[in-house]
Amino acid sequence: MKKIVFITLSLLLAVSFWNCEKDDICAEGTAVTPRVIIEFYDATNTTALKSVTNLGVIEPTFTTGLSFTGVSKIEVPLRTTADLTSLNFIQNGSDSDTTNDNIDLLTFNYVRNDVYISRACGYKTVFYLDATNPIELIADGNNWIQNIEVIQPNIETENEVHVKIYF
Repeated sequence: MKKIVFITLSLLLAVSFWNCEKDDICAEGTAVTPRVIIEFYDATNTTALKSVTNLGVIEPTFTTGLSFTGVSKIEVPLRTTADLTSLNFIQNGSDSDTTNDNIDLLTFNYVRNDVYISRACGYKTVFYLDATNPIELIADGNNWIQNIEVIQPNIETENEVHVKIYF
C-alpha cells in the first residue's frame, strides 16, 4: 500500500514538471514594442550627422517628456492605443529657460499590429507608417526642422533607423 501511494505521488510530481513551460518568465532581451529610431542630420550637408543640444520631446497634452543632448540618434515611443502620435520636438526644450524654446509639432500616422510573443511576455505592437502621409510637420513659420525623410516605414525592431530629420 505504501508502495502504491509513493508511486502515485511520484507520478503526480513528475507530471507537474512536464506541464511547466520555459516561457513562464519573459526572458530579458525578448522583443518588445519598438520605438521609432530617429537620426539627425545637417540640413546644409545632408550626409553629415548632427548632434542635437537640449532637445525636448513631449506629447502636447503631457507635462513631462524626454530630454536629449549631445546625441545624433534618439528613440521615441509611439502610442499603442491610437493610429497616430503627436509629439512636440522642442529645440532648447530640455533646459529650464522656456523663453528660447522653438516647438515643432510632428504627427506620426501609422497602422498598428499586435504580435503575440508568448504567454509570459504577451503581445508587442509593431507600427507601419502611412504610405501617403507618414509624418506631418505642422508649419508655423519658425520651424527649426527643415526636412523629414522616412527611411524604413515598418517599425518592427529597434535595429535600424526609421526616420531622418534635417535641421
